[in-house]
Amino acid sequence: MNTLTRVLIVDDHPSFRATARALLQAEGFEVIGEAENGVSALKQAKELHPDVVLLDVQLPDFDGFEVATRLTSQNGAQPAVVLTSSRDGSDFGPLVTRSGARGFVPKAELSGERVQELLSP
Repeated sequence: MNTLTRVLIVDDHPSFRATARALLQAEGFEVIGEAENGVSALKQAKELHPDVVLLDVQLPDFDGFEVATRLTSQNGAQPAVVLTSSRDGSDFGPLVTRSGARGFVPKAELSGERVQELLSP
């Protein structure tokens, strides 16, 4: 596992952010920040330059697809975006691909290995 993979976790539920942080750190990722909504996610991504943004689809201000599109269409270094939700990925159809995200991991199946699989070319 690459210990230099820096992650920004974006979710409006503090309990999920804490769980994801503990899980990813235990599996060799460096969690460099957390955000609770889309506006905060874009601001933190710009300031922290994460390698990966673990991004909830359902946020209180605008959805994760919009955040992913903005993150992956910016100039310069772009983070890899991994979308997550408590809903099944099939609920979102082509939205995951269209957003520029690397892929989708259901919250119940989140693991460092699943994230790493999506980051591999």
